[in-house]
This record gives sequence, structure tokens and C-alpha cells, in this order.
Amino acid sequence: MSAPAIFWFRRDLRLGDNPALVDALRRGQGSVVPVFVHDPALESAAGPARCEYLRVTLDALSESLGGHLVRRRGDPARVLAELCVETGAREVVATEDFAPAGRRRDRRVGEALVAGGFALHLVDSPYVVRPGTLTTRTGTPCKVFTPFRRVWDQTEVPAPLAPPTGATWIGAPSETYEPASRDAGGRPAYFGDLSDVPPRFDPRVGEAGAHETLVAFVRRVDAYDGARDRPAAEGTSRLSPHLHFGTLHPRQVLAAVTSASRGAEVFRSELCWREFYADVLWHRPDSRWRALQPTFEHLRVDSDAAAVRRFQAWARGETGYPLVDAGMRQLLAEGWMHNRVRMVAASFLVKHLHLDWRWGASWFLYRLVDGDVASNQHGWQWVAGTGTDAAPFHRVFNPTLQAERFDPAGDYVRRYVPELAEVAAPQCLRPGAGEGLLAPKGYVAPMIDLAAERDEALARFAEARALFAAEAAR
Repeated sequence: MSAPAIFWFRRDLRLGDNPALVDALRRGQGSVVPVFVHDPALESAAGPARCEYLRVTLDALSESLGGHLVRRRGDPARVLAELCVETGAREVVATEDFAPAGRRRDRRVGEALVAGGFALHLVDSPYVVRPGTLTTRTGTPCKVFTPFRRVWDQTEVPAPLAPPTGATWIGAPSETYEPASRDAGGRPAYFGDLSDVPPRFDPRVGEAGAHETLVAFVRRVDAYDGARDRPAAEGTSRLSPHLHFGTLHPRQVLAAVTSASRGAEVFRSELCWREFYADVLWHRPDSRWRALQPTFEHLRVDSDAAAVRRFQAWARGETGYPLVDAGMRQLLAEGWMHNRVRMVAASFLVKHLHLDWRWGASWFLYRLVDGDVASNQHGWQWVAGTGTDAAPFHRVFNPTLQAERFDPAGDYVRRYVPELAEVAAPQCLRPGAGEGLLAPKGYVAPMIDLAAERDEALARFAEARALFAAEAAR
């Protein structure tokens, strides 16, 4: 009997359209040991939301494998080498990872397996186009979105593969899953006593839940270009957790979204933004935590005890600005936040509270079930004015005007800020925000004056530009 192959599940927690899994079945002549390795080094920084979402997603995957998913905990290099010895496998197959930490881990795992007489094969990508492959006409990386989109649109996308049939899944004893400790080093000190309680996320999990979500979205995709900006409406796809964990591949999404409508075109553009940010991170792994625009290395931000208190009030949804607070409370409750509100909340932190964008990005990664490093970090850089295609720093979102424009009836605000549930629009959108109105009983008063802090932000930006120019002139 031939030796089985090991398939190492990571961000591809599905059976359909999984070329790496097909390759493992070929190498094992139909016999595969499916394994997921809980890496404490990664989980400690993932936060309770993603860890809990991962747990239920893996339960769904194991069920689709007839209960044969092997779950081990520890350093993947050690765990996989031990599993090779235990099962007689000689080859490990996985979908390639493109995040900086994943690339470093895979190099280390590959070296350890070779040293033991085994082999690691990396196949396919979580993206339509492998990061690092699309370039401008001169062969350089695409530093802004438009040329990347132009080339991405011309890429031929293969039809999704059907789930494999006739496979033999070989199980092995699994370890009891224990979530990473709160004290494992993943929480920055400025989080303080902010909540670790896992959210109540969308119950449509796993591969079946992903396809259910996709089918529901396809029915309304034609209205996407307008509906996606209204947080009270069911206008977005809600596919981001499935794309992050790989219960759905973007090839499958493109194959399902065949409409030629404006809404479908805008949605395809959003998929391309996800791929662009992954490409930027490939070329600039330092952009995970470092501003892409060097001017902003000189931007003065607050970091004292008062700044920490402001950050924690923002994270709890207690700023006194209803749209910001509604978004931050949705994040705590559901592990997800509407994209329009993400931009408003991020702008408020950076440009009204004068805090480092990295603080906000860290909190989002900690609480989001769809906390994708490339999309999250570069989305924050876009809002902060520090990244590629950055919104100018002087574009400051006014949370009251944004609420009046995109949640005019106040339905979203009242849903997530119960103190305002009985307050009619427009007052529920701007209680006390420069209108001479008293904040409703039980709701916090606005923590800052928008106009004054906007002026302060612009003054700091001018200061940063002057410092950068002086440094360049030396």
C-alpha cells in the first residue's frame, strides 16, 4: 500500500475548488491525512473573535471529512514531522501563504521536514492572482490600485474545481483544543481591561455557510453600488470571513457573480482591492506596521495615559458620537463592522483623537472575525493617509454628517446604541454634537469638539510635512 500524503489545512478550510488538496490526493494516491495545526504563536495575537470563529469553522470542516480532521497543537515544524512518522506519510501539501509571518513559518517548516527526510509542497494561493506576480508595464510592482486593477482584469480565471470524490481520509488522534491564553502576549498594554468575550457572529459558517452567504448575495448584487454604503441595510456581501478562512475561494465568487450591472462591477473592484493589498504586503512586508508614506514618520501622535483612556473609550463605543459608537459596539457584539462605518471610526481615532493608526488596527485585528492582515492594515493606512492610494490626510470624516448621509433614519445607530433607541432622527445621529442639545439620559456626552480637533489634526500634518521637507533638504 502506498504512503498517504498529509494535507495541512490553513486558510483553505474547504473541499471544493482546492487545488492543493487535489495535489495531496494525487501524491497519496487517493489517501490523505487532513490536519490543522493550532500554532500558539499565531493564536495568541488572533484574539477571541477569530479563535472562536476558527473553532466552529473547523468543526464544520471535520464533519465534511467524516470526522477525520486531525487537530494538533504546537510548533508546525515539530507537529508535522511527528505526524509524518506516525502515519508513514512522506509528503506534506499546503496552500501557499503570503503574509510575512506565514512565509517565515513555511520556510522553517520546509527546512525541518527536509531534515527529517520529508517534503513540503506549496500549491495555489488564497487569491485569484498570486501576490507578487502582477507588475506595471515597466516590470515594477504596482504601487497604486488603478494599474493593478487594469492587469488583474485581464487575468484568465480558471473555473472552480468540484470537491474531490472517492478520497480516503485517514484520521489520527487529535489533541483537545484549548484557546490561546489571554496572557500569551497578544494583547497590547493599552487594551487594558477591554473585552475578551467572543462575539455572536453570523451563524453561516463553514463551507456550506459560505455558499449560502454567496447565493444570498448574488440575488442582490445588482444593488451593491448603492446599498453597500448604508449600514442599516443588508447591502454588503458578508463574505469577508469566508474569504479570510478560505471556506470560499475568490474564484468561486467571480464564477457566481456573472452580472454585468454596475453593482456587480463595483463588487468585483472590491475583490481586486483585497488582492491589491495582499500584493502590497508581499512587496512591502514592513507595511504591516510601518507607514508607506515617509512623511508620516514625523506625524505627532498622543500616547500618554490620557491617550490610552481616549482609545479605550473609542474601543468601547463611548465617544458620544453615535455612528462611531454604533460601529464599535457592533464590532464587540458581532466581530464584524460595516465597511463605511469602519472608515468613519478609523478616521475619528486618527484625526480627531490624534492616536496612532496602529493602535486602531491592532484592536480591529483582535476583535474582527475577518481580521485579514493585508486588508486591515492597508485599509487603516488608506484612512490615515499613510498608504497607497491614500485618502489625503486633510480628508477628515465628520461622523455626524456621515450618519446623516448614510443612516438618515437612524436605524443603524439605534440598533447598536440602546441609549438612543427611543430618540428620533436626526437628533439620534448627533446628540450634543454642536447642536446645543442635551445628550439622552444614559448616553455619554461627546468626548471632543470635532472642529477644534480637526484643526489640530491639520496643524500636526503641516508640522509633519515641514519636518519631512527639512530632513530631505539636509
